[in-house]
Amino acid sequence: MGNVAVAVSGGVDSLTLARVAHVTLYGGARMYHAESPAVPEEATRRTRAVAAEHGWMLDVFDAGEFADPRYRANPVNRCFFCKANLYGAIARRTDARILSGTNLDDLGEYRPGLEAAREHGVRHPFVEAGIDKEAVRGIAAGLGLGGIASLPASPCLSSRMETGLAIDPAVLSMIERAERLLHRALSPRTVRCRVRAQAVVVELDTATLDGLDRATESFLRSHISDLAGSRGLHLPVSFAPYRNGSAFLRQGA
Repeated sequence: MGNVAVAVSGGVDSLTLARVAHVTLYGGARMYHAESPAVPEEATRRTRAVAAEHGWMLDVFDAGEFADPRYRANPVNRCFFCKANLYGAIARRTDARILSGTNLDDLGEYRPGLEAAREHGVRHPFVEAGIDKEAVRGIAAGLGLGGIASLPASPCLSSRMETGLAIDPAVLSMIERAERLLHRALSPRTVRCRVRAQAVVVELDTATLDGLDRATESFLRSHISDLAGSRGLHLPVSFAPYRNGSAFLRQGA
């Protein structure tokens, strides 16, 4: 592919692709990470740490999606505007071919960001090579990425907002703080703090939810309610089983 620019979100797919590109091109690839209210702080710290450990050329920048009212309105195709801003910002910084960590499993979901990728000429090496998520994890382990190989999926914080509710950085900060609290208290396999029009819904994997006692649930509900209230969200807090993409409301779905 020649000179490449890898869009790195901080998850297993993009970090693994960046590692492959760095090794294959003898350090010639450059990595690009967008720092944003929608990106968990842990993802940015992880990206910086892995880049420093392996000697990557890394640019951290603001892609500008929060200056785009189409993104902030949180329509059904919000991800298109996110990725359009991301790839546009990278393209303004380099003439190299932009690569994403999209894998085969991603093609089975509604992903408007892939249309933005097409418009910007972005290529998806894992897709082109027929590689799915399980294989990505195997590659990560084989290339010495340690705990990266077993990272759980962690979409952007905006994905916790019900479709149609405006994206507010202060609310995203609350979501991130709530999920950190839940991780410390419960060590769940999966957790999502969803903000809906009528409630804040904490979704947990089945094992964690089944093991949640009343006292702990009451404690967590109270603290999350306080966090939400500090951001002007005076909504009831409830707990529910995790459902992939449950905040995403698509017409006809």
